[in-house]
Amino acid sequence: MDPFSLLILVIAVTSFLSFQWLFHRASPWVSTRISPGFLRLAEKQKVEWNSRTVSTFHALVVGLFCLYILLFDDAVNEDPVWGDPTLVQINVGMTTGYLISDVLLIFYYWKAIGDKFFVLHHLAALYAYYYVLGQGMLPYFANFRLLAEFSTPCVNQRWFFEVLGYAKSSRPNIANGMAMAVVFFLVRIAIMPVYYWRMWTVYGTEAFYRVPPGGRAAWIISSVCLDVMNVMWMHKIARGCYKVMRSGRRHKVETEENGKTD
Repeated sequence: MDPFSLLILVIAVTSFLSFQWLFHRASPWVSTRISPGFLRLAEKQKVEWNSRTVSTFHALVVGLFCLYILLFDDAVNEDPVWGDPTLVQINVGMTTGYLISDVLLIFYYWKAIGDKFFVLHHLAALYAYYYVLGQGMLPYFANFRLLAEFSTPCVNQRWFFEVLGYAKSSRPNIANGMAMAVVFFLVRIAIMPVYYWRMWTVYGTEAFYRVPPGGRAAWIISSVCLDVMNVMWMHKIARGCYKVMRSGRRHKVETEENGKTD
């Protein structure tokens, strides 16, 4: 094992241990101090709360690192298939530790957060990351995909509001719903043309054929499947956001009418 592979292994293990600590120690400690409603939750809800807190932290750290790589890593941007993967491997190493941690927590707390879809999603992602971490290929595309993590905090915040009893028509819920729709669209839908254009520019080149069949399958097939799901989710989010906005406007009109009547 060369030194850099050892470094990636250390990063992944450190990430795994850090996210376990965040779940079991940091999240409960912080949550009890910033949200009194946390103490009133059922045990299963506390488990999911801690899981989503860790998920949000991971999304912000990895997402910001992805953005930095996209803007400033010239080697990866100039050669998206075989460019120097160092920074991307570090970021993917952190995500790998998180995914393994999350899978173990899902199995251990299956009655609270068990979800077959998430298990399959995590395992598929780990399979794809093998080619990035083990063989240093496709760094640009792996990094581009991780930009989708920016939508995770808003999705989790929606659950936090719901479990704390916020009305769907409340201002915080409406504001978060709008932010979720906008961010989800930007990082999962609007970037599709750029992603597939870069894929098209390397298709059929020597660099493309150097990628083994398994790597090509993990790259192309998983990308298409994921984006089909993203379009379906975007449709649901847009419909939900529209319903909440209509509900909020209706509530405002009713309040104003009652005020005039009084």
